[in-house]
Amino acid sequence: MFATSTPQDLPCFTVALCDYPSLPDNERQRAEARYARTLARQLGGEPQVAHALRTIESLEDAPPEEITEEVKAIYYRWMKAARAAAEAGMQGLGGEDGCYFEVRPQSD
Repeated sequence: MFATSTPQDLPCFTVALCDYPSLPDNERQRAEARYARTLARQLGGEPQVAHALRTIESLEDAPPEEITEEVKAIYYRWMKAARAAAEAGMQGLGGEDGCYFEVRPQSD
């Protein structure tokens, strides 16, 4: 698992490559780091990744009429960034059916 941190050394989010059992640990760590870097770059920084992730997670329980245009914009940016990050993360690995990257906000 790869954990990011802000300049104050407070972790913002973690990335884990899941369901790729044959991948050596050093390759997994590099893939997770590539994913995290690309995601942060696409969204404008590590704190913005954590903010977008919390926003996306809040959509699970939100009634459709309460989803604002701002939240929709964050969702679409997240989806675009996640696709780019997955492509970067899997670069050179060839992929494995069913593998995916899991991103979680770091617990306080």
